[in-house]
Amino acid sequence: MKNNDFGPLPTHDRFPYSAIGARPRYRWPNGAGLAVYIGFNIEHFAFGEGMGARLGPACPEPDVLNYSWREYGNRVGAWRCLEMFDALGLPAGVLANTALYDHCPELLEACVRRGDELIGHGHTNAMQQGTLPEPDERLLLEHCRERMRASSGKAPAGWLSPWISESRVTPDLLAETGYRYTLNWAHDDQPIRMRTRSGKTLWSIPYPQEINDIPMIIARQMDGRDFAAMITDHFDEMLEQSRREPLVMGIALHPYLVGQPYRLRHLRRALEHVCRARDRGDIWFTTPGAVCDHVDALGLAEAGSDTAHRVLMKGAA
Repeated sequence: MKNNDFGPLPTHDRFPYSAIGARPRYRWPNGAGLAVYIGFNIEHFAFGEGMGARLGPACPEPDVLNYSWREYGNRVGAWRCLEMFDALGLPAGVLANTALYDHCPELLEACVRRGDELIGHGHTNAMQQGTLPEPDERLLLEHCRERMRASSGKAPAGWLSPWISESRVTPDLLAETGYRYTLNWAHDDQPIRMRTRSGKTLWSIPYPQEINDIPMIIARQMDGRDFAAMITDHFDEMLEQSRREPLVMGIALHPYLVGQPYRLRHLRRALEHVCRARDRGDIWFTTPGAVCDHVDALGLAEAGSDTAHRVLMKGAA
């Protein structure tokens, strides 16, 4: 090894390090310390090719077992989840593949009628984004934004890459193609303003990889009862922490997982727990786009500076 092997490590240079306890304190609407949202992932997968989560061992294509298990989410699970959201009075941030407009447009139409926020999530989760050449990645972002605007009446403000797959320039391309925030980064419990090469603002809104049913079912091989306990424990702890500083808690759901009846029952119990706090006025139940709007209005300093998290004291406690 050489002496210069012990210097600073390569970094992304999108934002500086900032300890959460040292940041200014502001509040969410109605004085809440904790903002909670549902990230509802509605996805479509190619038959006989491409990527996709698996319930059982991969079979030679066409892999009917795993394809049809995922498709259950669009045919049944998503509709059951929307019924539950209606019953509990919950908005959702809907992370949608644009391939759904060709496959089952009525599902996205139902989300629009509910007033949910539609968020860009690629064309299909059968492919990754980060391996695309820059011109192709830009084309994907532009296509999804325009297709959602034309089909649902409003262009998406936010983006979550399929499989959280980024290239080196994804944040730059997002800002340049009109997106205001990304959900790809899981590094913080507060919104962070990111630096991009054009100088345009791109917000990083916290998106969960822990309170997320795919790692729960696929990676950890946990079950619906355990996932519900994770949600309630995570929520209770964050609610206590949010007395000191503003926090964001996302709950990431995929209807082919939590839309299965026995998992849905456990999820309903966890969301009812969260709703009781909402009804007491303890939290702000919202969408990622509304979180972005709120912090943007606070007037944070330029990304990358030592004061990147400093706010104009409007809205501060």
